[in-house]
Amino acid sequence: MFCPRCGKEAAGNPLFCSGCGARLVEEANVSPKSRLAASLFAWPGFLGQFGAHRFYTGRFGTAAVMLTLGILGWATVWIFGLGLVFLIPVWIWSLIDFIFAVSGAMVDDQSKLLKYW
Repeated sequence: MFCPRCGKEAAGNPLFCSGCGARLVEEANVSPKSRLAASLFAWPGFLGQFGAHRFYTGRFGTAAVMLTLGILGWATVWIFGLGLVFLIPVWIWSLIDFIFAVSGAMVDDQSKLLKYW
């Protein structure tokens, strides 16, 4: 980890930079989950449409809703495109979640931000 203020490498996992004294991480509000994994899981064309990123972050209620809508959409898409009624909202939802994950604004089940790549 590097200090955002002075750029000096911080050994171990300190709370303050040894070079300039800047606070490195607000540990109480940062999730140990990977932001990269959540971003990849949230990609709409990958597993985002099935709520994998929400399962990963521990938000099981909304993950189950996304999974249900994704399965229902793909199961009924052959009936004159009926499944698109379910898939398009799920794709939009997962795209918004992808943007939140990449920007570091996504939270886990304990409302901690996913900051670590």
